[in-house]
Amino acid sequence: MDDLIAKLIKTLEKPYSAIGLGAAITGVLIILYHLFDVGRGYWGPFFTFLHVISGVTWIGLLYYFNLVQIPTMPNIPAELKPAIGKYIAPEALWWFRWAAASTVVTGLFVFSSGTAVTNLTIVTGALLGLVMAYNVWFIIWPNQQRALGIVPADDETKAKSARIAMLTSRTNFVLSIPMLYCMVTARLVG
Repeated sequence: MDDLIAKLIKTLEKPYSAIGLGAAITGVLIILYHLFDVGRGYWGPFFTFLHVISGVTWIGLLYYFNLVQIPTMPNIPAELKPAIGKYIAPEALWWFRWAAASTVVTGLFVFSSGTAVTNLTIVTGALLGLVMAYNVWFIIWPNQQRALGIVPADDETKAKSARIAMLTSRTNFVLSIPMLYCMVTARLVG
C-alpha cells in the first residue's frame, strides 16, 4: 500500500503525469458508462466536458495574465524578469494557445451534437470565442514571440509588441465576460 501511495505522489508531482491520470480515470468512467448504458448519446456530454476543461484552462490563463502577470511585471526587479520571459511566460503561452484551439474545436463538436441550444445566445458566445481564439493565435502569440525574444527583434519592436499583446489580451479579458455569460445561459434560455 505504501508503494502505491508513493507512486501516486510521484504522479501528482508532475503536471503531465497528473493530467494523464485524470484522463485515465475519465476514460474508465466512459467505458463504465458505455458498458452499463448510462446516458445514451454520451459523446455530446463528453465533448461538452472537454469544451469546459479547455475553456477553463484558456480563460484561467487569460485571467492570470491580466490580473497577475501583467500588473505585477513593473514591480519585479530587472534581474528577475528574464526568468519570467524565458521560462514562465512561454510555457503559459503554450497552454494558452492550445487551450484556445481545443476550446474552439470541442465547441464545434458540442454545437453540432445538439447538446448546446442553437439560438442567438450560443451563436453570440461562439462568435466571441472565435474572435478571442483569433486574437490568441494571430495577434497575441506573434507579438509575445517578439516581446519575449523568442523571435529576434530590436528593443523598440519588443516594447511595441509587448504593448500590442497586452492590449489584445486585455480585449480578450473583456470579451470573456459576455462570452462566458452566453455559454452559461445558452442552456437556460433554450
